Amino acid sequence: MIESLYIGATGLHTHKTQIDLISNNLANVATPGFKKDRVNFQDLLYSNSLATNGVGNTPNAQTRVGYGTAISSAEKVFDLGELKKTDRALDIAIRGKGFFEITLPNGDKAYTKAGVFAIDEFGTLITANGYQVSANVQIPSDATELIVKENGEVLVRVADEVDPISIGSIELADFVNPSALNPLGDNLYAPTEQSGVAYFGDPGESGFGKLAQGFVEVSNVSFVEEMTNLVVAQRAYEINAKLIQAADQILSITNDLRR
Repeated sequence: MIESLYIGATGLHTHKTQIDLISNNLANVATPGFKKDRVNFQDLLYSNSLATNGVGNTPNAQTRVGYGTAISSAEKVFDLGELKKTDRALDIAIRGKGFFEITLPNGDKAYTKAGVFAIDEFGTLITANGYQVSANVQIPSDATELIVKENGEVLVRVADEVDPISIGSIELADFVNPSALNPLGDNLYAPTEQSGVAYFGDPGESGFGKLAQGFVEVSNVSFVEEMTNLVVAQRAYEINAKLIQAADQILSITNDLRR
């Protein structure tokens, strides 16, 4: 019966973590480029136990008793979110696989799906948080229009030229196992040993998604799905709490038998 207390405790711990992840998903339902979290469960070790026939406590069978549940992993789900039209030239969405590479202030590389960009005083593309986009693009100060093609080519219109001028291109990065990327916050991800190193390609080629200027990719969180998962997790948490309560009551009855 003591095992029941610990088994119930494992259920409380895992479902509390599941509720935390669902809460984070719901809090970011309107965050552009946000990717939802998913928790995966696994059962714990088993032990052999001899069951008795109730007469003289004679063993008559061997059973295997589990010791509860645990979280095997919590991972990001990189399913494509819907594209929302904004008509803003510096909003660029990826229609499919791929990440924008970002250079952090310390020189490290990070990756994002949120293509909400701006231009700094040097003509460099930056994220909404001021991080530099690692693209071979330098936008001239006299540019009157920015054009980003679906294949990543970037063009600008300037006052003295009739036709747009190509100023570079935007490459995309991807990973063998993107679900193992380490979330850093600010819609940024860092590679891990499990995700593998980044490999690069042009949008629309080698399995990479095409770019869509004037669009942002919204969160891939489904409100209805997350609310359903939340109800299930709450009920699972509640029944594990009742399991601990029931085990405690049985232990109390057993102790009272000697009085």
